[in-house]
Amino acid sequence: MASYLDNDIKYLPGVGGQRASLLAAEAGIRTLGDLLHYYPFRYIDRTKIWRIAEVTEEMESYIQLRARILAVNHLGPARRQRLSVTVTDGSASTELVWFRGVKWIEKKLEIGREYLIFGRPNFFRGAFNMVHPEVESVTAALNRPNGSLQGVYSTTEKLANIQLGTRGIYNLVCNAWKLCEERIEETLPDEIRHAYGLIPLRDALFEIHFPQSHEQLRAAQYRLKFEELFGIQLHILSRRSIRLERANGFLFPKVGELFNAFYHEKLPFPLTGAQKRVIREIRNDTVSGHQMNRLLQGDVGSGKTLVALVSMLLAADNHYQSCLMAPTEILARQHFASISRMIEGLPIRIGILTGASKTKERNEVLKGAASGEIQILIGTHALLEERVQFADLGLVVIDEQHRFGVEQRARLWTKNRQTPHILVMTATPIPRTLAMTLYGDLEVSVIDELPPGRKPIKTVHMTDAQRLALFGFMKREIAKGRQIYVVYPLIQESEKMDYKDLTDGYESISREFPPPHYLTTVVHGRMKPEEKQAGMRLFTEGQAQIMVATSVIEVGVDVPNATVMVIESAEKFGLSQLHQLRGRVGRGGEQSYCILMSGDKLSKEARTRLRAMVETTDGFELAELDMRLRGTGDLAGTQQSGMAFDLKIANLSQDNQLVELTRRAAEKCLQNDPELIDPRNALLKTLRDRYSTSAGRDYSMIS
Repeated sequence: MASYLDNDIKYLPGVGGQRASLLAAEAGIRTLGDLLHYYPFRYIDRTKIWRIAEVTEEMESYIQLRARILAVNHLGPARRQRLSVTVTDGSASTELVWFRGVKWIEKKLEIGREYLIFGRPNFFRGAFNMVHPEVESVTAALNRPNGSLQGVYSTTEKLANIQLGTRGIYNLVCNAWKLCEERIEETLPDEIRHAYGLIPLRDALFEIHFPQSHEQLRAAQYRLKFEELFGIQLHILSRRSIRLERANGFLFPKVGELFNAFYHEKLPFPLTGAQKRVIREIRNDTVSGHQMNRLLQGDVGSGKTLVALVSMLLAADNHYQSCLMAPTEILARQHFASISRMIEGLPIRIGILTGASKTKERNEVLKGAASGEIQILIGTHALLEERVQFADLGLVVIDEQHRFGVEQRARLWTKNRQTPHILVMTATPIPRTLAMTLYGDLEVSVIDELPPGRKPIKTVHMTDAQRLALFGFMKREIAKGRQIYVVYPLIQESEKMDYKDLTDGYESISREFPPPHYLTTVVHGRMKPEEKQAGMRLFTEGQAQIMVATSVIEVGVDVPNATVMVIESAEKFGLSQLHQLRGRVGRGGEQSYCILMSGDKLSKEARTRLRAMVETTDGFELAELDMRLRGTGDLAGTQQSGMAFDLKIANLSQDNQLVELTRRAAEKCLQNDPELIDPRNALLKTLRDRYSTSAGRDYSMIS
């Protein structure tokens, strides 16, 4: 049923058609409800009013004045005219200056009238002024909702250019509140609110925009965060409950010739206890009658690919096909080469399909997949093409799953008469709270052991001043017969970025390590596939001692003889990416090293990241820190992976206890009514459905 809050924002006083279009495009605000749920990201105490005579050059934060306008002047040439306004509060006078929006600002001002003025103090040649302050008449201030704290709203340059900076948005919220205050309906059942100590929604929305005190603001934030996380958990867990109730999974009851022959004759090394545990979990899923939907987490080098291969052999023993999709050509071909090597001699056919596959090869693979002759097909996004069809696809494995969008992955799932078992893998450790929110609809397996014989990688932070020492260390490792990666964040120099670039780095290394004594190869994302493969081959076959690359080698390169990873401009990489790159070495039995190179001047956050890399090799510990430092937006490629649950107020890096609380609350509500069809659960169903439609991750197609 439509709500008053669903009314178009363009009809709100102060908006109109042009502003409405920009609010939708820039901030996602389309309705009155969207505006009321567009929360401030911080607050400023507006109760303090400074006297102009009290302002000093040491004051750096925003301040508020109450002053009367004495004069309004236009200064400078017509094309670059600025507005200068002189104000006084009796203690002294000062100048307010605007360089943009001059005509619009001037319309608001009246000589002799008193205004509240809010901005950052600025001093020019010892004289105090304010540039682009917020200005509001005292009369208008008395007529709007008052709170001791003033919200600051996110805005953009385009919005600011039409006078919808933080003050403009605040004024729209005030207008919306007057219209909507009595029309705000409760969204949570009374028993939920009382059980978890939540204030009514109307009170929460008022206090989030116009907080009367810090205590009331905290109560509002708690209520709104709870509802947001609770709604997401209802959506995730409801889908999961429905999926587990349905007996729609392929059965893999047979452990046959392929599985046993590989396990007893072909294993490259004994399985770890963690690998055995995960294989049992997958085995249990595939005989349960329910469709498997499992996330496999494992640190770099932990043996996820081996677990995936064993699972695919299990599918083949039961006359089903499998496919493994990787995000890059390099990783797909690496999987094809390593799996082909491991199953050599077994009666099973494996194929590969990438964007670079030749026409003849492509046609043979398409024919083999459609007929069922190819039992394991490995590929990139090329597997998603409509012409790729399977005879009986029983298992889909997606590696480095965060690099694929939700819709991309779903296209694989629909290539069959019913949904195949799904195994998604990631080497990017996911913090518990993020996993519960992003992947709460999946069963989670973790490989938390490394194969025997692996030595911990020694990580060192060095600066440019130590480059000669680095070169000496590299030469000593090469003299031992080892190989070295050198990774750069950019391919070519950028005017805006002063990082070391790959082109300059290659020339520098070639001078220090000249042929014929040394051979250096180059690999980066802009190369043609055949050029990239040729460069990779020189390194993987041991002909080149050094590979200069961009982070294209973050995944998919497995050279046990490589013992040194040098990461240039390491401060420009996130922790998860640094950890992934470090995992390219240490894959043999020799001691390996990761050298983090940086400039001397580092931000506090960069120093924290690099210190953490030096102090620990625990991927989960690093992932938790990464989430605290950078939030969830950049972690694990969440924008790609479908975390388009639009978190308006909750913060997964800070609200971990609330994530767990709301998950338990949702589980309790769904225990006896997983589809929320009981009329008494109408509010919960509405809340769940709101997140079912707004969530980027929607598993309804496989439920």
